[in-house]
Amino acid sequence: MADTEKTTQEPTIEESLKELDSIVERLESREISLEDSFVLYQQGMELLKKCSGRIDAVEKKMLKINEDGELSEF
Repeated sequence: MADTEKTTQEPTIEESLKELDSIVERLESREISLEDSFVLYQQGMELLKKCSGRIDAVEKKMLKINEDGELSEF
């Protein structure tokens, strides 16, 4: 089972954002219990944190690019 977990790829930013949209839609539904909404809220916040971290990493990498279009090391 541990080997399967290692080979499982993390979802892309786009996939994570789609999942986040799905969570928001379910939270906006009036047919969800309060308990379920807490669980969905927590899942959404975890997804948002992961997306934000990945976007920040990409942004930092982009900021390293110099005028010649090459990556510069810090």
